[in-house]
Amino acid sequence: MSFKALFSRSLEANPERLHFAAHSHHLWPDASFAGHLEAWRDAAELADRKWDKVMGEVWPEAQAHVASELGSAQPEAVVFAPNTHDFILRLVSAVPRRGPILRVLTSDGEFHSARRQFARWAEDGWFAEEQVAAEPFDSFSERVVERARSGDHDLIFISQLLFSSGRLLGPLGELAALGQPDGPWVVFDGYHAFMAIPEPFAGIAPATAFYLGGGYKYAMAGEGCGFLHAPAGFGPRPAVTGWFAEFEDLSLPPGSLGYAPDAGRFLGATFDPSGLYRFNAVRRMLDEHGLNTAIISAHVAKLQARFLGAIDGSALAGAELLNPLDGGGHARFLAFRDPRALGWGDALKARDIITDVRGDVLRIGFAIYQDETDVDRLASAIRELT
Repeated sequence: MSFKALFSRSLEANPERLHFAAHSHHLWPDASFAGHLEAWRDAAELADRKWDKVMGEVWPEAQAHVASELGSAQPEAVVFAPNTHDFILRLVSAVPRRGPILRVLTSDGEFHSARRQFARWAEDGWFAEEQVAAEPFDSFSERVVERARSGDHDLIFISQLLFSSGRLLGPLGELAALGQPDGPWVVFDGYHAFMAIPEPFAGIAPATAFYLGGGYKYAMAGEGCGFLHAPAGFGPRPAVTGWFAEFEDLSLPPGSLGYAPDAGRFLGATFDPSGLYRFNAVRRMLDEHGLNTAIISAHVAKLQARFLGAIDGSALAGAELLNPLDGGGHARFLAFRDPRALGWGDALKARDIITDVRGDVLRIGFAIYQDETDVDRLASAIRELT
């Protein structure tokens, strides 16, 4: 089955390209174009009054989509920002600490927005980071939980799906249950799980843990649509804040510092709402065509299995597949570790086949805009690598 018709604009813009980097920059479906135009029209027609529609219609719709996708059924716990880095700043400004140094438990496989920021804060001496090694992968979840239970940390910040290896953290409930309003706080970076793993934040976890994600990858909405799912009672007054955090009550006396009673307390200042328009349009498209994360994941899994079966005897087949297909929840990309990864990536790019490389890991990302023909073309090129 092919869903390429839903992505005609992106595919026709470069018809010879094979884009196998959906985990990095997912191609935009045609619906996102319509959503972007809607944002522009509202800005032109409504001008200053566009914010009434954004916050009164567009925002609640996007909240409902996120809560439904996560499996939390708590739209009021969802807040948006231009990117997840904004939320990292606000979370760290609000998390209770038991001393002058903020003690953080994380892993050595975190996404760049956290990795770089944490390292820089550590240079200034007020931020202490303990990293749990991602390898060996099979014991990663158990080792994270063991260290988290020690009580040595103010903040536990862990990716649900490691972006470098594609390995999935175990069930979130045990780790989430450690979260308390007065510390520690538990934050899951779910950017590579949102709309790749069905209902990745269901169950008891939303009551005591935070969840980060956004629209740039599998949500197909592009930039400007980061979100935070925040548990009630945690961080009522973040120190890093913008005027939108009191947007619901602009009648407060001058000098007052009000905060929204829901997740809006983590809002910043003026933002570009077009990402929310695109996200809502994409979600409506999926509903219209009877598509959901489980169906898309099944489509991707078939393509991944076809690809692995088609590269027998190739140089890539001799690389270490860090996230083998095992029938459980799986990343939308395959991660191959080999010293030749960078050269392979460059060779494919020279043929307009887009993948990406992280260190010595070649990541090949699969998506709904690919079909068996694309996989066969990719496999043919892979078999020519040395």
